[in-house]
This record gives sequence, C-alpha cells and structure tokens, in this order.
Amino acid sequence: MSRPRSQAEYLARLVPPSVAGINRRSLLAGAAGTGALLGTGLLAGCGDDSGGSDSKDVSLGSNQSDPKPKDVVAKVTDGFKTSSGIQVAVNTVDHNTFQENINNYLQGKPDDVFTWFAGYRMRFFAQKGLASDISDVWGKLSGYSDAFKKASTADDGKQYFVPASYYPWAVFYRKSVWQQHGYQTPKTLDEFTALAGQMKRDGLTPIAFADKDGWPAMGTFDILNLRINGYQFHIDLMAGKEAWTSDKVKKVFDTWAGLLPLHQPDSLGRTWQEAAQSLQQKKSGMYLLGLFVGQQFSNEEQNDLDFFTFPEIDPAIGAKALDAPIDGYMMARKPKNEANARKLLEYLGGKAAADITVKNDPATLVANTGADVSGYTALQKKAAELVGSATEIAQFLDRDTRPDFASTVIIPALQQFIKDPKDIGGLTSSIESQKKSIFTD
Repeated sequence: MSRPRSQAEYLARLVPPSVAGINRRSLLAGAAGTGALLGTGLLAGCGDDSGGSDSKDVSLGSNQSDPKPKDVVAKVTDGFKTSSGIQVAVNTVDHNTFQENINNYLQGKPDDVFTWFAGYRMRFFAQKGLASDISDVWGKLSGYSDAFKKASTADDGKQYFVPASYYPWAVFYRKSVWQQHGYQTPKTLDEFTALAGQMKRDGLTPIAFADKDGWPAMGTFDILNLRINGYQFHIDLMAGKEAWTSDKVKKVFDTWAGLLPLHQPDSLGRTWQEAAQSLQQKKSGMYLLGLFVGQQFSNEEQNDLDFFTFPEIDPAIGAKALDAPIDGYMMARKPKNEANARKLLEYLGGKAAADITVKNDPATLVANTGADVSGYTALQKKAAELVGSATEIAQFLDRDTRPDFASTVIIPALQQFIKDPKDIGGLTSSIESQKKSIFTD
C-alpha cells in the first residue's frame, strides 16, 4: 500500500473494513463495574430522560483527568461560554475508571456530551442506541474532509462523533541523553536490542514500561504484531478472523518475551505517567507510548523530547504501519439540554476550539484542518509527518476490537504474560477459547 498523500487519505484508512460488519454485544455490566461506577460520581451526570433544552447550561463528561488535558478542556469550555453564554458543567473522572464503566454510565443518567474515541468503540455505542445521531451538527462543521466524516460515521450511515485530536504511537527519548552517550536511531530489531543492551550497561533502564491500568501493554502487542505479521493480519486478528493460537501470534509473544528483560521491571504496579517520569528524569532511555507522553514534560523540556517509529522486524513488511488513534466527543442518547449539547459539539468541532488546543497542548495533533497550526512544536510537526508517511494506520487494540474482548480477555491475558512469559501456548489457547465465546453471538 502506498503512503497516504494527504491527511484525508490517512483518515480514510482509519476504519478497517474487516471490523465494520462484526456483530455487537453489550459490555459486561456486572456488579463490580456497577459498584465502581457508583463510587466515581459518574452517575451524578446532569442528564435525565426529559429531553428538555430550556436550561442555560450543558454538562460534559470528561475522561481528561491528567493536569494538562484537563486544563485544555477547561480553556476550551471557557471559550464556548464566552462565545455562547452557555455554562458547561465539566464532570471529570479518572481516564481508566471512565473507560471501564462507560456502558453503565451511558445506560444511567450520563452527561449531555461525553469524551470518547473513533472507530469500533464509537460504532459499538451507536449501534446499541446509547448515543445520539449528530448528523445535523456535522452539517454545520467545516475543516473536516470526507475521511474525517467516515471516521465519525456508524454502520447506519449517520454521524455520532466529533473528532478533536489524534496522535501517533512511537518510541520517545530525550535528545540530550542520546547525545551524551552517542546513541543512534535503530533501524532493525537487532539494532534496537543492541541499543537497549548498551543503555543497560550505561546505567539506564533501556525501555520505560507500565501496565497498572491494563491498556499500555496493548501498544507493545500492536506494534510487534504489525511489524511481524503486517497490518491486515493484525486487523483480522482484532476482528476475530484469525486464531490467537496461530504460530504468527506465538511469534509475537516470543519476540516480546525476549525484549521483556530490557523493560522497566514491576510494570504492573506502575502508571504510564510514572513510567514517563522515568524518561523525563533521564533514568530510562526509551519509552513506547503515544504523543501524549509529552504531558509529563515541562515546556522547556519539550525541546529535548524526540522519537522514532518502532524499527523493522521483517524486511518484507517494513516499519510503516503504526497506531494513531482519534479522540473526540459524542452526545448521550437523551441529553437533558439537547439544544445546548448540539451547540457545544458544534463548538468543540470548530476552528476556535482547535486553536485553543494548539496553544495549550503540545502533546497532541488537532483534527480540524482549519486550525492555525503555526504554533505546533517541532515534535508535533514531526508527529504529523510520521502519520502522513504511514502506509497503514490502526486505532489501537482496545479500539479495533470488541470492547468486551479487550477488557475482559486481553487486559488480563497481557498482564499474565508480563508476570510469566514462559507459557505462551497456554496463554494463546486461553485467549482463543474466550474469543470464540465472545465473538459467537
């Protein structure tokens, strides 16, 4: 596949056709999830079943709980208030708690508008009737190509999502550390392994790593599978069309097992922010994560942050595929303030909101092509170039597969692998058995 010639062409590849027609089933809504939800205050959202719109405010449920993105959301909603006179009540909840309890949240009394993701995760809730059709909002938006619209469209042909930002996953490092030791960007897995070994001898932890929250390790699986088996196999595996017991998948885990000793130990007790801080503090040499890793660096340190795409493993496959997820907003199925919710979504998808984001968050790329990106840092410009040079783009494991499969099977399986990487056969057999149960409706 050729490189995308434009952002529009890149986005056109974001909704893999192999997952578009999979049957859906609801997320597990067990007692544990319900209990956690009740404890978070998520059900204290402002929505109800009245569908009224006479209030002068609107509520936004946000998973942007880290300081930098939380501040950006505050500035964006302040901009909306200034332009419209409508007050936004932002209900911020820890990112993982929000994600793990989203199904119960949406079936209760959710906020009018909520943060979410493009791809399978968006289509899942649209199909379940847990989100509102916002096609009319799209009729008022500008700065988006047809490809952006495609990434926001569910299986019924209607739009349910407003894109706000996107970001690539890559291997990040501090330039000053690499210059100090004379490190060079690796082009192959052998070079990558040799570099990590040298970092270890130099007293660094070669690869910062964390998986306390369950999802970061998915990025490692994604990139290894993309590099070893290629994009189409990866997407088909996510769609339930390939067997986890295949030799191809076992090779991914075997390769990962060989790299684990180069990773930061005790990762299951560490958050991604803590792992990022080890890179920030020059204790680790590299970190595979999304561009949002920059949130853990000061403005001055941003200039010292750089990255490279994960190196080639199979020359026949190359190193042009990557994860580059899209984040944005959706509207609840029965918002209390529907008219105001639609006004908020129109603002969130507009140039003004994108411009505020560019000015305040150097760790993401804005989706609206009409935004003034002259303020992009060198890192952001390089990230945009990386996405533009990719030949295939995935949305990330827990967005490219069924949400119940990702949360109830893959997270515990990857964490078990990290604890004990020896029984790959048993691990893959267990995943495959559970996959068949979930994917067969």
